[in-house]
Amino acid sequence: MHDGFSDALYVLLPLWRAEFGLSFAEVGLIRTTYTSGMALFQVPAGLLAERLGERRVLVAGTAVTALGYVAAGWAGGFAALLALLLLAGLGSGVQHPLASALVARAFETGRRRAALGTYNFAGDLGKVAVPAVIGLAASGAGWRIAGPGYGLLGLGAAAAFGALLARLGAGEAEPRDAAAGGPARGWGIRDGRGFGALAAIGMIDNATRTGFLTFLPFALVAKGAGVETVGGALALVFAGGAAGKFVCGLVAERVGVIRTVVLTEVATAAAIVAVLAGPLPVALGVLAPLGVALNGTSSVLYGTVADLVLPERRGRAYGLYYTLSIGASSAAPALYGLVSDAAGVPAALGLVAAVVLLTIPLCLALRPAVAAPTRA
Repeated sequence: MHDGFSDALYVLLPLWRAEFGLSFAEVGLIRTTYTSGMALFQVPAGLLAERLGERRVLVAGTAVTALGYVAAGWAGGFAALLALLLLAGLGSGVQHPLASALVARAFETGRRRAALGTYNFAGDLGKVAVPAVIGLAASGAGWRIAGPGYGLLGLGAAAAFGALLARLGAGEAEPRDAAAGGPARGWGIRDGRGFGALAAIGMIDNATRTGFLTFLPFALVAKGAGVETVGGALALVFAGGAAGKFVCGLVAERVGVIRTVVLTEVATAAAIVAVLAGPLPVALGVLAPLGVALNGTSSVLYGTVADLVLPERRGRAYGLYYTLSIGASSAAPALYGLVSDAAGVPAALGLVAAVVLLTIPLCLALRPAVAAPTRA
């Protein structure tokens, strides 16, 4: 549901640009505004969950995001749209740290990285379906119907999440003495150097994903694609990403974190170049394998966060990690939008492909913290 809220924006961006007469920098600012809201609420969400429990905070945040989408259907201009998407982004900030902490806790002694990969795979099902459906709905009924319609669905989902978690007895608040006392203070980070390298890789990886996906529709339109084709193209990327998040978590269990990250990041850069260089049929054919590499890295990184922090502080540590990584992803669309206005969309996407390769030297700093595949 939350991944659907986030990635439906990529289908709506060309429609908003046409309706409101936006520049590419303003298009990037839309994505930046939403992801900035997400980034700002990652740590507060983790801290609130320690007091109120993950369940209550998850339900409230999901409802706020859904209401933001519903209200955006009545936006009369660019400024109003930005304000409503900021609100929606703040609500969506609860999902990453709290859901990841719940999964990590459930698999404390099991195959945690594979479990987080499965969780991320489930999220990507929304990325596959929602942009394609909203693209079809927007082409037929308009974006002012398609967007709020999904928001109403989100309100129902928020109620269902709360009921299901309550039935499972998951996401309840920790007792005050357990949450406040004991040796786990601060962020609970065991390995500061390793966590810093991991966060830097996550920042580049997230910035690559949002930078590429924000301007991919415009690159495809320039090759002759229509709105329905753009929605289907994004569905291809997200379908590959869903498979990548599931498969890469399993691969990292066998061959290790470092090898998996290097492989996926190099493949991402090569595939972006192929999309830029080829005609529309070739570009569309590359998108599914590109999605595997583009999104697959994240499952490996999410699982590694849990390895580097104390269990009782995972909520806030995940909040810190996601604040940094989503913060980078929020800045990327606006920055790449400036490049697009100055030098064109192909130049901006070429820069995206180059920047992602900076993760490779960072893997050297991360290596001591994850010297062998983690089985826990």
